[in-house]
Amino acid sequence: MPVDEPWWITKRKVLLTLAEQHLNAYVYDLTSVRTAAGHLKALGSVSRILYAVKANFNEDVIRTLSACNVDFDCVSPGEVMRLREVLGREVEGRILFTPNFAPKDEYVWGIREGLQVTLDNLFPLKQWPNVFKGQDLFVRMDPDHGAGHHSHVVTAGAGSKFGVSLDEVDELVQLVGTAGARVVGIHAHSGSGILDPENWRSVANTLQEVASRFPHVRVLDLGGGIGVPERSAGSSFDLGALDRQLGEVRHEYPDYELWLEPGRYLVSVAGILLTHVTQIKQKGKHGYVGVSTGFNALIRPALYDSYHEIVNLSKIEWDATEKFTIVGPICETGDTFGTGHMLPVCEENDVILIANAGAYGHVMSSRYNLRDIPPEISI
Repeated sequence: MPVDEPWWITKRKVLLTLAEQHLNAYVYDLTSVRTAAGHLKALGSVSRILYAVKANFNEDVIRTLSACNVDFDCVSPGEVMRLREVLGREVEGRILFTPNFAPKDEYVWGIREGLQVTLDNLFPLKQWPNVFKGQDLFVRMDPDHGAGHHSHVVTAGAGSKFGVSLDEVDELVQLVGTAGARVVGIHAHSGSGILDPENWRSVANTLQEVASRFPHVRVLDLGGGIGVPERSAGSSFDLGALDRQLGEVRHEYPDYELWLEPGRYLVSVAGILLTHVTQIKQKGKHGYVGVSTGFNALIRPALYDSYHEIVNLSKIEWDATEKFTIVGPICETGDTFGTGHMLPVCEENDVILIANAGAYGHVMSSRYNLRDIPPEISI
């Protein structure tokens, strides 16, 4: 279905005012966060939505999601502590703790803190069985096929470090029994930016086969990776089709709850990065627009070759007649936000907006070249 006009068009005046006060800034529209959460909470087939805290741990974003009755997936003790710092006691019992290749102490800590712990490797059960004695565990499986918009975000298949292989299920059953643990949830995560609703149906079928080996399983956690439109004129993910697919799964496997971890979907569209034009350069056939922050603020284009819509917010009503590569001030060739973007004629100090920056933006930023990290502002 077509997406609505982006929020950053309707709130352009607010953003331009903020750009007068900040050279660079991340801005989060909390109404967009609530809207995305509402769409997911309306899925009748899904019992629980968990937000991946690693995507954006801004205090206002966390509070907004919590108020929408979205729960949380954490991959480190630091993320758990961040939730407790922001939400206090109300977050207890709402966290799925899913470390990966972590040291033994993190699993011990998670159990001691009363968290629901997920294992995604046989090693902990082999080497530290006493840690898990008497514990209810989730196990992350590798469904043997992944998907996503870039190889770095495909989190299943032989080339991925995540999950217990399907050919290890017999050994998993034996190790769980030896450790005296119980498996209560089977989990998988295929990747990020997945646009095919049937992906989750396939994952559910695979997880059910594994779950049938463990009599105490009550949850099939289907992971996430729901794609978001790269362009404001694009089409949004068909949540209705996903709900129908998962409704059929619920009918086939009524003994299990279905959980989703929708990742970027909850926050990506809600966040934008504001910056300013610093210089314009023509080098042969190549036109460059320089802006006042670089991949130290938003590394996704360099790391994942991800596309972000880029607009000249100062001249949003002007015709886009020039093709530019948008670059920052970092001393690296990879300091590029996008190549071949059509923009109007740009001038120094024009406000540039980089869209879909609400997930894996500020949280992955650094002070490389000792550049400042843009502040976060919620509206």
